[in-house]
Amino acid sequence: MTEPTVPPVRTESPDFELLDTSQRSAPSFLRDDSWRVLRLQSDVIQAVETMSRAVEGRERALAIFGSARSAPDALEYQLARETCRQLGQSGFTIITGGGSGVMEAANRGAQEGGACSIGLNIQLPEEQQINDYVDASYSCHYFFVRKMMFAKYACGFVIFPGGFGTMDELFESLTLVQTGKLSNFPLVLVGRDYWQPMLDWLRQSMVTHGFISESDLDLFVVLDHPEDVAEYLNRALPCLR
Repeated sequence: MTEPTVPPVRTESPDFELLDTSQRSAPSFLRDDSWRVLRLQSDVIQAVETMSRAVEGRERALAIFGSARSAPDALEYQLARETCRQLGQSGFTIITGGGSGVMEAANRGAQEGGACSIGLNIQLPEEQQINDYVDASYSCHYFFVRKMMFAKYACGFVIFPGGFGTMDELFESLTLVQTGKLSNFPLVLVGRDYWQPMLDWLRQSMVTHGFISESDLDLFVVLDHPEDVAEYLNRALPCLR
């Protein structure tokens, strides 16, 4: 059996400083955290100010998630670009993580559709630099601040194929909807070929064990075509049109 590798220690990010306890003693932790609360507060305030200005006068916004590693010639990149172009033409503001891959494609499509294109960046050691297709952006210091901005300013999530970060956003949003923290909040998974093995596992494992209900699988829809995504979201969010 291959021994699991230990990720290298990274000390340059605020998230690491807040969450990791392996590199400091308890007294230092207690002294530092009071000041971290102020930095957290500052991050929230700056993010809210930026997002409030960016979406002012725009009632409908969607958060788009997917792999940062997708190349421009990849199917999911082209799918995200065309989907967000059509969503932009329908009047939706597009919010992404501001990085490469699917995020870049979504911001690019939004601009091509004449919509406001927003990037919520995050300080990461790899994969995350703001792309060239955003009209407004903010670089969050803390992951939870970024997550909160997505949930606060978007009225639905559109999720393309991706890795751990994409799955994190998917299941976190499902939890918020399932527990009633978000209501009237459509969740769209795009690309059935990619998502079908996960859907089979949810039904065969989670539902079978009674950990979720069969009805919980109705908290999201799976679609394949940009026009279907645009049509569904225009129907799902009619009160904001």
